[in-house]
Amino acid sequence: MKMGNRTVISEFILLGLPIDPDQRDLFYALFLAMYVTTVLGNLLIIVLIQLDSHLHTPMYLFLSNLSFSDLCFSSVTMPKLLQNMQSQVPSIPYAGCLTQMYFFLFFADLESFLLVAMAYDRYVAICFPLHYTTIMSPKLCFSLLVLSWVLTTFISLLHTLLMVRLSFCADNVIPHFFCDMSALLKLACSDIQINEMVIFVLGGLIIFVPFLLISLSYALIVSSILKVPSARGICKAFSTCGSHLSVVSLFYGTIIGLYLCPSANNSTVKETIMAVMYTVITPMLNPFIYSLRNQDIKGALGRVFSKWTVQLSLG
Repeated sequence: MKMGNRTVISEFILLGLPIDPDQRDLFYALFLAMYVTTVLGNLLIIVLIQLDSHLHTPMYLFLSNLSFSDLCFSSVTMPKLLQNMQSQVPSIPYAGCLTQMYFFLFFADLESFLLVAMAYDRYVAICFPLHYTTIMSPKLCFSLLVLSWVLTTFISLLHTLLMVRLSFCADNVIPHFFCDMSALLKLACSDIQINEMVIFVLGGLIIFVPFLLISLSYALIVSSILKVPSARGICKAFSTCGSHLSVVSLFYGTIIGLYLCPSANNSTVKETIMAVMYTVITPMLNPFIYSLRNQDIKGALGRVFSKWTVQLSLG
């Protein structure tokens, strides 16, 4: 579509993953299995927390929100990726692209803030165990969740509105499997300085500040443990924080590797593979990390299945 002497983009072409055409069906089956696993795994965590009263605590309130965020985060990109893998022309409408970008930013940012809330919860549980229920009151937990949701809504909406004001000319090919914000900015034919400035400023709020707060929480946890060193205290700290640390390492490790440690040639293939790590692999692994390394989740799973078995036998 043309407007004056300038071409206006009505859709974008997503190049997708760098996969050999002969192996496309194999990778389609693999990614479909991974997506189904992600959905079922995170739904299981959410359902267990809702059904088992033993898990109605601040830690698992945050975990249920994290699982919901992971489920939605993966659903933003995976269905379109699977559809495009079976399509001859892997396109996405302009409005659909911006919508995908908005929700991608929303759930990525939400996960970052939820990880901070969970780190604070672990800090209070280990450093102030006698005052835990007083400090982590329902009011504070609710406030932290509302703050996380409001901040992510504002940040993702701001990025999207700034993207709407840009013009896109002849080139509409995105060398990615989803509408990545940085890839879209490279295609813009209008001034993107404001977008870049906002990305730089808010990037610190989304990545650096949460990462520093999480690091500070665990530094204080380690310091507290070392003041009264005991095998029991160390084991308790590892059992309490191990799952959360694993998730933090997966999430921030891939993002830092992608955006803060670019390779010399800054290859598109590398960027795509790293993006797959934090959009596909991490949401899929999180339920396994929390279920395999968490005795409470295992106990809840056993109690729920036992209850269902009894009800089925009586019915």
